Amino acid sequence: MRMTRLIALIKKDLKHTVREPAMLFQILLFPLLVTVVFGLAFGAMDSGSTTTFSIGVVNMDSGSEHPEWAGYFVGNLTSLNGTVVSSYDSNATGQVDLLNGNLHALVVLPAGFGASCNSYWLAPLDGNSWTNTTVELYVDSGSMIAGSAVPPMIQQVLLRTLYGETVASLDLPLTIGRPASVAASTFTAWDYMAPGMYAFASIFLVMTVAQTMTVERDTGLIKRMSTTPVTASEFILSKTASNMVLALGQVIIVFGASYAIGYRPETDITGMAFAFVIALVFALTCVGFGLITAVLSKSAEVATGLSFVFIMPMMFFGTFMQFGGLTQSIGAFMPSNYLTHALTTLFLRGASVTTLSLWTDLLVVAVVSILVLAAGVILFGKQIRK
Repeated sequence: MRMTRLIALIKKDLKHTVREPAMLFQILLFPLLVTVVFGLAFGAMDSGSTTTFSIGVVNMDSGSEHPEWAGYFVGNLTSLNGTVVSSYDSNATGQVDLLNGNLHALVVLPAGFGASCNSYWLAPLDGNSWTNTTVELYVDSGSMIAGSAVPPMIQQVLLRTLYGETVASLDLPLTIGRPASVAASTFTAWDYMAPGMYAFASIFLVMTVAQTMTVERDTGLIKRMSTTPVTASEFILSKTASNMVLALGQVIIVFGASYAIGYRPETDITGMAFAFVIALVFALTCVGFGLITAVLSKSAEVATGLSFVFIMPMMFFGTFMQFGGLTQSIGAFMPSNYLTHALTTLFLRGASVTTLSLWTDLLVVAVVSILVLAAGVILFGKQIRK
């Protein structure tokens, strides 16, 4: 393998892309257009939907004189429709799961919780005799609806615990601390969609690679190259490298357009570097799927349609288009889902690059990329040697 030939092939592919208006639009202008349109359309929206809330509870009052009240609280919280309650031994362990997106909220029952409840029960009309405490509540800022839905739920549970039923309003010796988010800021619908946009833009590399490789095969370019010193490995590697350059351009365009219309990720320069790395690794998966599509296609037209067999599942089950429920379960099998999860953890929750879930996401995307790209290279290599 000669580096000069490889570089020449990469330059050829990039020049072809720049000189072809349709290809240039599909690869570079389409992500820009979608980012701007979606950003402006959803930038002022803050609505969302979810069916189940995962809520963690840290009981700091287990050794008090009245530990039964904490049990009543947890029981009432568990009995609510749409809640999954988990217990934690400490605030620190709960915060880790909250940061990784495994919880929608974390409730910390303070020492003295039972005493506060008992003081109210003994004298419900004498506020001066109550023992006042504060229940700490932490809400996941990566969830679009948790910040508005969870605090009223916790207030309702407190009322049921003390009063025995839900009432409209009631003075209590217990108050809920102001909900604290992993990253404290006000997000719009676009903020929640933006992480998935990076995967959305890269997914269309599947179609681009499939079309390009099919056209070059059908026009005889690949056969003519077989008469030159260019090897099959150099040819395929050059295609991979040139598409990685295009993928990098897509990531830069999506970030630049998002930033221009007001998007500000809750991360630092190291977080952005990590985001670029995992996005480029995911792009390798798309190149691999493109090679596989080209092998299975008889023409460029067939390749265009067949590429959507890979594009549609990754788009609907692994980007900002997830709707929860079954689609979320299917998303566990989509590499785009792990890219979106990692960027959500970085951009919305403000997690540092040392967060374990980020490296787990990167590992999953990397393994899938290696397997898919290897399969694509092997299959297409066999085809061009026929």
